[in-house]
Amino acid sequence: APTSTSIRRRWKVKPHCRPAFVTAVSTALTLSLCISDSNNLKMSKAKSAIRQIRQLSMPFSTPEPFLFCVYHKDDYPAGDEKMHAPRIGDGHDFNPKAKYRMYHGKRIPGFPQHPHRGFETITATIEGIIDHTDSLKNGGRYGKGDLQWMTAGKGIVHGEMFPLVNMDKPNPTRFFQIWLNLPKKNKMVPPDYVMHWAENVKKVTSKDGKAKVTVWAGELEGEKALAPPKNSWAADSKNDVAVWHITLEPGAKYTVPAAKTGKAVNRTFYVIEGKEIFAEKEKLGNQVRIDVNADQPMVFEVPSGASKASELLMLQGKPIGEPVAQHGPFVMNTQEEIRMAFMDYYRTKFGGWPWPDDDQVFPRTKGRFSKKKGEKTEYPPTAKGESKESDKPK
Repeated sequence: APTSTSIRRRWKVKPHCRPAFVTAVSTALTLSLCISDSNNLKMSKAKSAIRQIRQLSMPFSTPEPFLFCVYHKDDYPAGDEKMHAPRIGDGHDFNPKAKYRMYHGKRIPGFPQHPHRGFETITATIEGIIDHTDSLKNGGRYGKGDLQWMTAGKGIVHGEMFPLVNMDKPNPTRFFQIWLNLPKKNKMVPPDYVMHWAENVKKVTSKDGKAKVTVWAGELEGEKALAPPKNSWAADSKNDVAVWHITLEPGAKYTVPAAKTGKAVNRTFYVIEGKEIFAEKEKLGNQVRIDVNADQPMVFEVPSGASKASELLMLQGKPIGEPVAQHGPFVMNTQEEIRMAFMDYYRTKFGGWPWPDDDQVFPRTKGRFSKKKGEKTEYPPTAKGESKESDKPK
């Protein structure tokens, strides 16, 4: 996630939308809810489930209860013994035209320690590895289809680094980071996270095998996603939160059913891969956002002659319906609460940083794991084929 400076440079934040409280935290993930994605707006036909189609902004703008979404796609090359990339990052590397980005990392790409308060991060991986560390002394390595769901609550500092663990082959990395808001009553709950290993994540496959859906949140065709953290907006089924990754091979035709709660929820699709895809017989192309009426099913098709598969992300949920005040890594209900968040962070550092390095990573040969303070180390079901060497930092 980029800084406020890079957001203004890259994504042209409207001047009148800039936050009034402009104090910056140098390692923070600073984002704006005022990014405009109104270009290339296309209204749909009257009877279609599609409300409108528009070109994607970067990062993706999202409907309530979501705040923000980024699709990370980096073709990292082979790393060295220290998991370093061949080039050195400048601390603000977000070049969209490059094969890969270092983000805020110097030798290892990623986001060194930075704070959050008042919302949740859903980090849903497809390819690659992420090393997590935080101010509660929790740590872990995940990726390859795993999902980490973190409730920042009253405040946490964490790092997300992308070590190049393969020395003999490239380290392609693809994942989504999605910010989901918390209602006022839960903005100051204790921070927490859950790890959902890829082997346990629910999936739905069409009868012909050409359509596959990964169910990260919500329920689809009887497959109910693994439970989110207990204080999440998604923890209450009445809020009908759903996060699905849909892959359609050439020749696929797949109907996404109407939402259980119908018009009570917002539902948006994002086409992230593939240019030869149709929705309700309307050609979409790549990098578009489709807002739909959630009380109607949606039919997607990829022609049999398409050159590659198409991929979509679906976000759905009941709006929280409360004021949103955001500056950078903090999302509250009022500007006064934002000022207090910065004051609390400057005073307490949300518990401080217990790791030797701001860009902490684990040993190169270490497999996937999750270690929460005071609990036993957790490994994925297939850990027999992965290293269980010490999870002490590198």
